[in-house]
Formats: sequence, C-alpha cells, structure tokens
Amino acid sequence: MRPEFRSTGQKDLSFIEEARRTQIIESGIEVFAELGYANTSLARIAERAGISKGVISYHFAGKTELMERIVEQVYREIIEFVMPRVEKEATATDALRVRILAVAEYMRDHRAQLLALGEIFNNFRDPDGRPRYGIASNELIYEWQEGALRRGQQTGEFRSFDPRVMAVSIQGAIDTMFAYWAAYPDHDLDAHARELADLFEHAIRAEGAAGR
Repeated sequence: MRPEFRSTGQKDLSFIEEARRTQIIESGIEVFAELGYANTSLARIAERAGISKGVISYHFAGKTELMERIVEQVYREIIEFVMPRVEKEATATDALRVRILAVAEYMRDHRAQLLALGEIFNNFRDPDGRPRYGIASNELIYEWQEGALRRGQQTGEFRSFDPRVMAVSIQGAIDTMFAYWAAYPDHDLDAHARELADLFEHAIRAEGAAGR
C-alpha cells in the first residue's frame, strides 16, 4: 500500500462540512470500486451521494483533489486500525506478525476501499504522465518498517540483513497479497496473511531465537 499524507492547507471545517466531505469521499470510494477509474466522474459520485455536482465542487477542487483525499482517508483508517494492535506487542517478531495480520483483517472487511485504491494507484497520473502514487510514495512505510527491523536486530531477535531491502520486500509482498485477492475474491486472505507472516518470521529470525 502507498500512503502519502500532507496538510491540505484548509481552515478547520465545521461539523456539517466535515460530514459532507466524508459522505463525498465514501461515495467516491464506492464508485471507484464498482465502476473503475475510467468510468468514475464527479457527476456519478454526486449521484451516488444524492447531491449535486456543485456540492462536490464546493468541497473539493476537482477529481484530482478528491482522489488524494480518498487515499489519505483510507490510509488514516488503516493506521488507526493497525497501529494500536502493533504497539501492544512486546517483541519485534510479534509486532511484524501482527502488522501483516491486522492490515489483512482491515482490508478483508473493507474490500471497496482496497478496490478504490487499486484503481487510483494504477491510473492516477501527474501532469508529466508519471504515476501519482508510484513506488516513492511508500517511503514513509519503508522508513517505519526499517526502524522496526533495526530494533529487532538490536535486541537479537533478528539476524543480520539489510533492513531497507527487507522492508521493501515485506511491503511488496503485502501489496501483492492484496492485488491477488482483488483479482481472486474467493482467495482466503487471512490464510495468505498467516503464510506471509510465517515466511518473513522464518526469513529474518536470528539463529537460535525462539520461533513458532
């Protein structure tokens, strides 16, 4: 997955304005998930939300800003779901395992969010034609995972390896897991996540360290 958060520069919104923006974002997620990128327009999102297109234009500068806000909201929800579970774990090994399992648990119950992100990531381009959410947009995730892996090495839980390479590998495997589930919805996502957690636990565990 590819988070990239930044301040919108907007003044604080009223409760009603925030509720309306949330409604528009949620309708956008549904339309992207159901109709795909090419068939999603502000008019169709407005129709899904039961409002006029002008209401969307009042809250968002256009489709580009709306897509950015969709990505931000979904990633914020993922972080709020996953991090409290990860932070409860006493060891780096268990924290890594819980991270993989928890993000899969969130996506299992939020398939529309996953499909909408896929449509945006695969199709949204900058003015110069480059993907808006390319590999560089994963940098915050790589940095966080790299730090967690280094801590596991410092405590002796993990063997010696390049933490950046492993962080990129872990995230790549998670992204591919979700892409596969998006293509094959009958695939057992939870079982896939458990296998992935086992795979990386065995791959990074220090020799002689306690394992499952």
